[in-house]
Parts: sequence; structure tokens; C-alpha cells
Amino acid sequence: MSWNLRRRVRLSGGEIAYDVLGYGPPLILVHGTPSRSYIWRDVALKLADKFTVYVFDLLGFGQSERREGLDVSIRAQARLLAELVEAWGLKAPRVAGHDIGGAIALRANLLEGVPFGCIALIDSVVLRPWITPTSRHVKAHLDVYGTMPTQVFEAIVASHLRTATHRPMDEDSFITYFEQWKGEFGQRIYLQKDAQLDEDDTAEFEPLLPEIEVPVRIVWGERDVWLAPDLAERLHEIIPRSDLVLLPETGHFAMEDSPREVARTLFEFFTECPPLL
Repeated sequence: MSWNLRRRVRLSGGEIAYDVLGYGPPLILVHGTPSRSYIWRDVALKLADKFTVYVFDLLGFGQSERREGLDVSIRAQARLLAELVEAWGLKAPRVAGHDIGGAIALRANLLEGVPFGCIALIDSVVLRPWITPTSRHVKAHLDVYGTMPTQVFEAIVASHLRTATHRPMDEDSFITYFEQWKGEFGQRIYLQKDAQLDEDDTAEFEPLLPEIEVPVRIVWGERDVWLAPDLAERLHEIIPRSDLVLLPETGHFAMEDSPREVARTLFEFFTECPPLL
């Protein structure tokens, strides 16, 4: 299916591409790396039956502003999410975050003061260590990857991306994720985002996790090889008002492996989420 974000807003860090689907209580979907808002396509359409769904590309990803010199760290993306909530005029929206999108939502809530009615974390970056061995190697050898022939770099990124799902990824979906990292420009932008991955950006809010007062649903693929399911178990133990949904035969990109199941559990969770007084 085609996926095009039709709206733009300029924030302090750069221009963000976004779209709004459906009608009802507000709900924000935050993607992770190295994906884009396209990962929410099936889930967003289902949720739009009952909610006003706000979906956007993170700065440096997809159709949002992409150039060298941008601050695309989790810290910066959380500030931008706070600005987006204000720009959209939302009060305590529901939010779902995948991968670093989970960290961005939590940081916006716990450190930027953005109130959320309830929070869903899907295969989320929260507890350390969360930088994958591949990304850790890239960070340690940025000079090598930066001077690597483009076709070799593309092969490495493609190989890494194919491990994001348990089942072989649909080729059209793979191309949609991969195309933003192709060529010399894509290589530089990919390395820029990996260089700015910093576990301190989650360590700063980790002590505050037990203080989360709103309902939290943790959704995790049992076959996630990027962020092991035991992280989900630990997260469930730490966050008081949380429940845990483990999805069988599902990898890190849960929305690719099990789109119906993710859509179903989020629809159920967000429907039951009580409004904030």
C-alpha cells in the first residue's frame, strides 16, 4: 500500500511530516529506528475506527527533514514530541511507541512533563543495554563505516534490517524501510542517527519508571533478536500499572510479523484506557 504523510509542521529542531487519521480521542503513534511511520500503516487504520490517530516520521527519518547536522537523539526527539503535542493542541493523549519510539514517549512524559492518558510500549528501547551489537559496532567504528564503499554499507544495513522480523519481510515493506538509507546521502544520515544513540538518554528516566501512574501495556515479540523478551518481563516488574502481552512467532518489528495481533491488543487497551480527570 502507498503511505504518504500529507501535513508538515516546523518545530525547533526541524520540519516534521505527519498525518491525522480517524475521529475520536487522540492517540499518537511513535516509530523507532531504522524504520519510519510506515510501520504503523495497518495498526493506524484499525485504530482510526475509534480514535483520532496522529502518526509522524521522526526527525531524520522518512518524509521528515533529513540532512546532516540535525540532532536526532532520543533526548531531542522527546523534546520535539512535546512540541508536537502542544502544536496539535492535545491534552493527555494516548500514546504507543515502538523501539526508540517507546523511549521517546517515556522521556517526553517523565522528563518533558507531557501527560499521557495511557502508554503502550512495543518492543521498546527502555532498559539498558538496548543498543544492538550491530549498532554498537557501527558507533565504535564510525570512521570505517563512513569511508566504506556505499554498496558494501548498503549490504550491511540490508542484512541487519532483515533480522528485524521473525518471518521473511514482505519485499515492498523492506524496500520502503531500506530506501531511506541508500546511496552516499543515506549512508551519512544512517551513521548520524547511530552516532547519536546514547543509553544515557534512557538512564536519566529509568529511576522514574516506578512512578508512572497511568496504565501501561507492554507488547513484545517472543522472537525479538534485537531486544530480548526478558527485557519486557523486567519492564513489567518495574512499572506498577503495567500488563504484558507476548506475541508468538514475532520479531522486533512486531507490526510486520503480527499486524492484526498488535492492532487488536492496542485497540483493546486504548479503548479501556480511562480518561484523565
